Amino acid sequence: MNSFFTKSYLQIGNTRYAVHNLNTLDWAARLPYSLKVLLENVLRHEDGVHITKDHVLAFKHWAQSGKNPTDIEYSPARVLMQDFTGVPAIVDLAAMRDAVATLGGNSEKINPLTPVDLVIDHSVIVDHSGNSEAFEKNVTLEFQRNTERYEFLKWGQSAFKNFRVVPPGTGICHQVNLEYLAKVVWTNDTNGEHWAFPDTVIGTDSHTTMINGLGVLGWGVGGIEAEATTLGLGMSMTLPEVIGFKITGKANEGITATDIVLTVTEMLRKKGVVEKFVEFYGPGLDYLSLADRATISNMAPEYGATCGYFPVDQETLNYLRLTNRSPDLIQLVEQYTKSVGLWREQDDLIFTDTLELDLSTIAPSVAGPKRPQDRIPLSNVASSVSNAIESFKSVHIPNTDYQLKDGSVVIAAITSCTNTSNPSVMIGAGLLAKKAVEKGLISKPWVKTSLAPGSQIVTEYLNAAHLTPYLNQLGFNLVGYGCTTCIGNSGPLDPKIATAIDEAQLDVAAVLSGNRNFEGRIHPQVKLSFLASPMLVVAYALAGTTLIEFENDPIGITPTGQPIYLKDIWPSNDEIQKTLETTLTQTIFQSKYANVFEGSEIWKQLQTPKVALYPWKDTSTYVQNPPYFEHFSSAPLALQNIENARVIAMFGDSITTDHISPAGNIKPSSPAGKHLQTLGVSQDDFNSYGSRRGNHEIMMRGTFANIRIQNELTPEHQGGFAKDPSGNITSIYDAAMEHKAQNTPLIVIAGKEYGTGSSRDWAAKGTKLLGIQAVIAESFERIHRSNLVGMGVLPLTFMDGITRKDLQLSGNEIFNIPGLKDLNHPRSKIDLHITYSDGTERTVPLLCRLDTESEIDYYRHGGILPYVLRTRMM
Repeated sequence: MNSFFTKSYLQIGNTRYAVHNLNTLDWAARLPYSLKVLLENVLRHEDGVHITKDHVLAFKHWAQSGKNPTDIEYSPARVLMQDFTGVPAIVDLAAMRDAVATLGGNSEKINPLTPVDLVIDHSVIVDHSGNSEAFEKNVTLEFQRNTERYEFLKWGQSAFKNFRVVPPGTGICHQVNLEYLAKVVWTNDTNGEHWAFPDTVIGTDSHTTMINGLGVLGWGVGGIEAEATTLGLGMSMTLPEVIGFKITGKANEGITATDIVLTVTEMLRKKGVVEKFVEFYGPGLDYLSLADRATISNMAPEYGATCGYFPVDQETLNYLRLTNRSPDLIQLVEQYTKSVGLWREQDDLIFTDTLELDLSTIAPSVAGPKRPQDRIPLSNVASSVSNAIESFKSVHIPNTDYQLKDGSVVIAAITSCTNTSNPSVMIGAGLLAKKAVEKGLISKPWVKTSLAPGSQIVTEYLNAAHLTPYLNQLGFNLVGYGCTTCIGNSGPLDPKIATAIDEAQLDVAAVLSGNRNFEGRIHPQVKLSFLASPMLVVAYALAGTTLIEFENDPIGITPTGQPIYLKDIWPSNDEIQKTLETTLTQTIFQSKYANVFEGSEIWKQLQTPKVALYPWKDTSTYVQNPPYFEHFSSAPLALQNIENARVIAMFGDSITTDHISPAGNIKPSSPAGKHLQTLGVSQDDFNSYGSRRGNHEIMMRGTFANIRIQNELTPEHQGGFAKDPSGNITSIYDAAMEHKAQNTPLIVIAGKEYGTGSSRDWAAKGTKLLGIQAVIAESFERIHRSNLVGMGVLPLTFMDGITRKDLQLSGNEIFNIPGLKDLNHPRSKIDLHITYSDGTERTVPLLCRLDTESEIDYYRHGGILPYVLRTRMM
């Protein structure tokens, strides 16, 4: 259908493309470009049933006021996955095939209908660093630990259509997406015509938003939601508010892309942009390279937005040309976007609200020590750390000539993904290292240094600039291509350092060029974590402490006793730019992406069965058939009220998906560690939770097991503890299993911003498998709320200013949530009935955060996957 007569044709060379020309809609002229992309999507999929004329008109009403919270259905062109979240997604698809076969259906109907690319990038761990053998040793260990997972993914590549795997050692999914996979304009054949339309993507990593820097609309979703999209189900979403972020001026000498993005993150978090689009505009965009834009877009999850969008313009074409995209594609991108109204040529747009940043006002910055939005001017870091440390302690490291102190930097990591996509700061780090080495400086011996580039491209231009040897001399040797320190794969500290930290209870620090520094994420022994540019990562490795005042204190002393300051080795903007011009070439991209799907010899040698149904191995500790479709029926059961429930945990504000979802190392004393030991797995072979995301038995035991999480019902115990039915304090997993054995439903109660952080589907899957039927919070982060719905867990928010603190809970109360049997409308108001141990009762009003009609359907079916299985595949 085409109710608005927007369909037209575009001739490029010998090819005639059908397009939807947004210029034919007068009222669409001043829509933000990001909404124009959504509008084109709705126009193209209008069918009179799922998408109607009224859905298109919703955009017209939006243009009249800058907001119109109407539900629409959105169908992205493709799906991007990484292996931590991708493995469980493919496990679920394999399990769905089994369910269809069990019910007598055609299992091969379970097949991606939307193209899927999975990039293996989350499995390398920095076990070895600071030497020339680190990369080879880490890669060897990676394959030893993950052979089962990699064999499973190779099976998936052959078993499923429209599913490609980028082998390990290539780069992180976001940078591979930026440098190779994204097209900006997508094409396909529909009903006998060639169509051109905007490239759009959803990803199972929250930092999928990075691609918005290229003018490709994309954001992170839960693995469950992504799976539904791959199976042809449109995404239900509310037409978002769009915050216009005007950029003016030009950054001063010495200011990095990191300084810019940390400032933007701070501003937008203060503004409040959760569940909103952010679109950048203004004359300052002309001074931001594509890499700078991608850096800003990457951190959209940190500033809370669904995405941070930069419209297509000349810089987009320049980048496509640099990265060796075909001339035909570049011509299509230019002519298509200019002809249909998607080329950036005006700033007089309608936004819900705006804010402005003059780039010339930005100061050198880091962020931390626990949240990425907590920007600190570089000049204030030392005093900030001093204020965070209660009493200063130090300890001599045996058989050395140095002491480790509070505030010492023990990890300095140039790691993905925010900054390693940006050549200017990577070249800057190399030049700073060169100057430092030439002056005789070395990294402090207690600092674990590492370099994990976002793609092989980085290594190539650092080599071409002859900067690699200097980074190596400071211990920044290549350790792998993938997400390492930023996701907790920082590996072990030197045993002497680790022992000293524990024995003296030191407050030590990590400095990394990533985008996440949540408490307990980087390394369990590190309490202070700071996000910084790669240049400052090198600088802090030289200094060895966060207590240095770079303006006044020397960063090091030369062998001849001369003090060297940071300004003495900081490269100029001109040095960086001249180096880039001679080293970052199209030839590098051409050579490195020529055989991107082939992989190493180790990858090629992996053996996989060529069968439609996966042959599950009972002995596997990595990949197991999940229980989501046990006792599956062809029709959903009637909705039930939640009756006689208990609260398993009550949490404060800003509980992240890192707190909820299993991540990092598996402790031997944890429920997951104990389970592995009963299976005969030695501690050396535990690997990480992330690597075992395909095994629900491990993951459910690690849910809510973060060492830093605090259950307010067990205030004397930090970590994943709860009261069992008898009132004894045990692990949340063990308590949940005892409640489950007694058929007692569970709920979780929390504060503001519940589920902040990465799009970890296991934060919702683990919640479901523990028997938790509802989560009641003051507010939710977008992706986690969606994930809970996707797993059939009910998200609820307090109303009328009530918070958990008003309830005066001890953990002994009984909870009832009636009215669910008759749940028919989005965002319904329902009541929570609490019965206290002394017999008193209280009724609390709640808002049901099933936000759309589709989400009500998902909940009625028990989640997205059962819904898809019943409605699309049976």
